[in-house]
Amino acid sequence: MSTTQSDRLRGLVEPLVRAKDLDLEEIEVSRAGRRGLLRIVVDSDEGVELDACAELSRAISEKLDETDAMGEGEYVLEVSSPGADRPLTEHRHYVRATGRLVRLQLADEGELVARILAVDEDGLDLEVPGVKGRRPTARRIGFADISKARVEIEFNRKDKKEEEA
Repeated sequence: MSTTQSDRLRGLVEPLVRAKDLDLEEIEVSRAGRRGLLRIVVDSDEGVELDACAELSRAISEKLDETDAMGEGEYVLEVSSPGADRPLTEHRHYVRATGRLVRLQLADEGELVARILAVDEDGLDLEVPGVKGRRPTARRIGFADISKARVEIEFNRKDKKEEEA
């Protein structure tokens, strides 16, 4: 996708996404045979409901029909939320993952699995689970020390609504 097309699509889509109180995470254009594929990924602090994706998809489709941003050929439009395995790359991703277990690839020290307790502008306050009956320990990691991060899927984790009840 050319930068011009990417910029144009972002300019068309971003106001529609913001109007739904969502964040535009990704725009991807690719080819699937003769058809184009426009994949738009959105998120919010509360997550994204399926109905919100459907409403946004209709609004984006109408807007794209008014323009030639996708060219003359056929295309498929997909609007979705990020998958559970999405890398944490933005400050807001870490904030949204507060309370979750994450796998961090550290620049100098290898890998660390820990729960995010708090996030500020400089880094993370973590709880590192204890091993073999030991107590968890607190640890501070700066964003500059993280080369990769991803939420770990926990099948037995209570969600925030259950914990508040």
